[in-house]
Amino acid sequence: MAGKREFAYQVVEGWEQLPAGYVHRDVVGVAVDSRDRVYILTRGDARVIVYEPDGRFVMSFAEGTFTGRTHGIRIGPDDSVFCVDDRDHTVRKFSPTGELVMTIGTPGVASDTGYDASLADADLWTRLGTITHGGPPFNRPTNVAIAPNGDLYVSDGYGNARVHRFTADGRWIQSWGEPGTGPGQFHLPHDVWVTPDGRVLVADRENDRIQIFDLEGRYMDQWTHVQRPTGICQDRDGYIYVSELSRRKGMPTYMHGVCQEDQPGRVSILDTDGRLLRRWGTLDRTAPGQFCAPHCIAVDSRGDLYVGEVTWTDWGSKGLVPPDTHMFQKFARK
Repeated sequence: MAGKREFAYQVVEGWEQLPAGYVHRDVVGVAVDSRDRVYILTRGDARVIVYEPDGRFVMSFAEGTFTGRTHGIRIGPDDSVFCVDDRDHTVRKFSPTGELVMTIGTPGVASDTGYDASLADADLWTRLGTITHGGPPFNRPTNVAIAPNGDLYVSDGYGNARVHRFTADGRWIQSWGEPGTGPGQFHLPHDVWVTPDGRVLVADRENDRIQIFDLEGRYMDQWTHVQRPTGICQDRDGYIYVSELSRRKGMPTYMHGVCQEDQPGRVSILDTDGRLLRRWGTLDRTAPGQFCAPHCIAVDSRGDLYVGEVTWTDWGSKGLVPPDTHMFQKFARK
């Protein structure tokens, strides 16, 4: 770990220069390539959009490829782009210029976990409660991570309770996890990250924790000072960044009973041992630099942060915030 760093940021308002004719609502995934270009995965319209670090549009791709439930994006060391579609039950790999080169999973086919897909309009906890066992890949996967040796780790969360490991060419190696609150159990594994020292960090969202495993899936530890963690990334110095979803008063939780007061969305910065270094987020959620529904996070080589939000799904579609409330923000490190 490098020496002590000051984690001070300024939100860059108006950063995203969306071309004429392009629209998007939720930004469900964000990643940065070797040139610090920023890739966002969107819903409504579902596509990948690429920007220069200053927000200038570069290109877009995968129009017409995804369902309306895109969910996560990662970029490999060769700048390959991996995208996760939870409704399609697939992980797709694209070349740096947007050509599809590999699909893991059978499009439109979910594995058997007991999950009742007919309850699409029920609340989240009712739907998660129908998962009776961990199943094979995939049932509504959420994101993918690339290990130093090229292995792929996929969090499989909305209809499953597992992490799956694959070779770089998409061959299944192993899976682990079951529904529950104990070590190695999950309630909505929402993101996954593999550290350079060989730890697998899993954002166990509805259990309000990050679980830590070795590369073979053996449980090592957990960090419980996070709230509904949605996204994890790490910078070149080893610092870990976590996006955390808001929670409304009266919502149930698996670990803390019924929520007694509104809790804001936020971003937390941790060291490699999980110690909290910086955290921000208030209930003034529509203000620039604050958060409605942070869903994903990425950091570039300069330490600038990018946070995508599912503001439309969680707030805007319900009339709870203005329709133009931020769904993607850049934070420039001072």
